[in-house]
Amino acid sequence: MSNLDVKPAATVCGGREDVSAAPVRELLTARTVPLGESTVVRRLLPNLGRRMVGAWCFVDHYGPDDIAREPGMQVPPHPHMGLQTVSWLHEGEVLHRDSLGSKQTVRPRELGLMTSGRGISHSEESPRDHAPYLHGAQLWVALPDAHRDIAPAFEHHAQLPEVTGGNGLHATVLLGEVDGARSPGTVHTPIVGADIRLASGASARLPLERDFEYAVLAMSGETEVDGVRVGPGSMLYLGSGRTSLPLGADDESAVMLLGGEPFEEQILMWWNFVGRSAEEITEARDAWTSSGRFGEVHGYAGPRLPAPALPATPLKPRGRER
Repeated sequence: MSNLDVKPAATVCGGREDVSAAPVRELLTARTVPLGESTVVRRLLPNLGRRMVGAWCFVDHYGPDDIAREPGMQVPPHPHMGLQTVSWLHEGEVLHRDSLGSKQTVRPRELGLMTSGRGISHSEESPRDHAPYLHGAQLWVALPDAHRDIAPAFEHHAQLPEVTGGNGLHATVLLGEVDGARSPGTVHTPIVGADIRLASGASARLPLERDFEYAVLAMSGETEVDGVRVGPGSMLYLGSGRTSLPLGADDESAVMLLGGEPFEEQILMWWNFVGRSAEEITEARDAWTSSGRFGEVHGYAGPRLPAPALPATPLKPRGRER
């Protein structure tokens, strides 16, 4: 779960002053970013017009990619701090290794949840014998100040609670709670993540929390979200103030619902780090280059990922919205 930009931008996210208390319909489009040797992702967060949704601060969507004769995902060992990573698949498998000694293959609609805390490193790769297609999302959750220096951890949940809302809606709850179904995944801030599948001709309503802000990430097919058509490569930001969300589809489709209480603290994101100041980011980069703070990942066939150069200009706030 990495940002492999060779010249990553420093981005300040968070704060509640710019979060609408009323519902909105703000369609965000992705930019394409290479990930490893053979994967290209569509990056929805941080976005020029929207940098955070609740504690969700980074969202990549990839595939479906035909990797039958390709190596698939190949992301060398790299560090993280101050965040949780969420691995979510619709097709394929991803082999996770980390500096805690974890080795786990994550499969479709299983939760791979890594809490970096004060520091961890990991790698991600398609297994040597892998499925012909790879399709999924990679997401980060910012840790609040009280928990961002906790010990690192990794969780894998093969069984997750499901919601059958009727009228063609079926949801799997990744994090938090939806309609009384609660995920076993560890969270440190009020948050929700759900994978929603809609049957052909579906017309349904999903209950929401009024105080949460939400967005819907299109995974496959075309979905009508509160009257707005959303297709893969886009995400609809919905704001706050909703108690339910109308969803419909002419043909089968799938989306991810992401939401949570607007994140009160301002965070500074650069490369694979979430901190609070330029000094913290610089220290983390130096530690990855010259110390053992992030540990070692064993078993990956290749060198670890070098840290990119820091920007020539000082890391500074850019605001929640443009």
